[in-house]
Amino acid sequence: MGMPESNLNGAAGNRRKEGRRPSPLRGLLGGCVLPALLLFSTGCQAATPAPSAPVLTDQAFLDLLERRTFQFFWDTADPTTGLVPDRYPTPSFASISAVGFGLTAYVIGAERGYVTRDQAAQRVLLTLRFLDKAPQGDAATGIAGYKGFYYHFLDMKTGLRYQKVELSSIDTALLLAGALTCRAYFDQPSAAETEIRDIAVRLNARADWAWFSARPNLVSMGWTPEEGFNTYDWHGYMEGMLLVLLAMGSPAHPVSPAAWPAYTATQKWGTFEGQSFFQFGPLFGHQFSHIWVDFRGIRDAASAARDLDYAENTRRATYAQRAYALRNPGGWKGYGANGWGISACDGPVDGTLTVDGTKRTFLTYAARGAGGEGILDDGTLTPNAAAGSMPFTPEISLPALQAMRTTYGDALFSTYGFLDAYNPTFPVGQKTYHGRTVSGLGWFDTDYLGIDQGLILTMIENHRSGLVWNLMKRDPTLLRGLALAGFKGGWVDAAPAALKRPVR
Repeated sequence: MGMPESNLNGAAGNRRKEGRRPSPLRGLLGGCVLPALLLFSTGCQAATPAPSAPVLTDQAFLDLLERRTFQFFWDTADPTTGLVPDRYPTPSFASISAVGFGLTAYVIGAERGYVTRDQAAQRVLLTLRFLDKAPQGDAATGIAGYKGFYYHFLDMKTGLRYQKVELSSIDTALLLAGALTCRAYFDQPSAAETEIRDIAVRLNARADWAWFSARPNLVSMGWTPEEGFNTYDWHGYMEGMLLVLLAMGSPAHPVSPAAWPAYTATQKWGTFEGQSFFQFGPLFGHQFSHIWVDFRGIRDAASAARDLDYAENTRRATYAQRAYALRNPGGWKGYGANGWGISACDGPVDGTLTVDGTKRTFLTYAARGAGGEGILDDGTLTPNAAAGSMPFTPEISLPALQAMRTTYGDALFSTYGFLDAYNPTFPVGQKTYHGRTVSGLGWFDTDYLGIDQGLILTMIENHRSGLVWNLMKRDPTLLRGLALAGFKGGWVDAAPAALKRPVR
């Protein structure tokens, strides 16, 4: 069944209202729609079965997965602008949120020794310089952003607005999170690292969050010069937590501290598959803010009232999805203890087919999910869902990722790690919107998505070292936002008071 109306307050929900194939005009994930020219490409033909991959130790597997996923960002970023594509190898526009993930990825690459610190600094500097100088204004064309925010998608070569996409608050927030991660990491007195910090500070201060608060105490999801602010705001429980915290903590244009209670006021508490938690069906909504914010051991009023922190909430949501896969009410192939993970991702086709005597409805890109508010499930699983919960559920996430690789081999795990999604139920030889079918295994994507690659890389690193979390614990914008939101306990209480002090 589809997501009910009550669950349509987030970016994914807005796309669901607009149809199964998401418009690039709304929401964090909308740009993952493929260009129309790719419809029913030759990639749909059945391929030879992929051999099973050899078993690796957990350590060796994580080393391999991190290294390959990092390489996606290093190889695909434009050499002139530093912009990162929305997807690859399908030709696409740049995703401004994927750029934020790329900036964070370069920090991980330097720390892991995949590239030198200087190489990483130069790549970061290339990207930040371009963003700093990219034209801003209220014109409909010839610009990259307005009021310190950036359009959801930019032309890879020119860095200018792609078609009529929206100025995106969430995608800019993810970009700024990447820039602030670089600001914290590149702390040496060299000219390059000093410039990185200076530009990151400038970009962060430029974002006029007060302007983006089109309705009292709420941040709008988007704005266009053609239509102004759209009708959707960030509130409830989903990936917008990071956005509101950065908006409240802004050094120059903050929103009111009342934005946090306004954001949490519409959170939905419920029970699904034996787990009680704040509800949001797609797992990405339980993961994206957690990339840069370590919610373990800290609580606001809403989470304290439920006697948990938001990290525990994500753990429960993840276990609920696994339990759903074990029960498998839809009878989908490949579901089970190590076959789970329903979230926003690519899919094979929009349409209904008869498979083994049963009518099945499949989707292309969609914000799939399973939770107490509704279920959107077409048998498509994504590795990024299990990887995104690695810091919270390693005991079930790591075996699932290992099994995906060993079971499906290079049909799913290739040059840059995991391809975006797979569907073992989809019939081999059937025409697809994109991707391919593999004999005996089902449908497999042939693209990597920038934001999903970023989720995999950052959350595995947080699981292994806490690197991104620890860097952002020093960021005054985030600390101010957390303090104003009323978070208490753990590392927030231990942070220097000066870093948490509101800007006057």
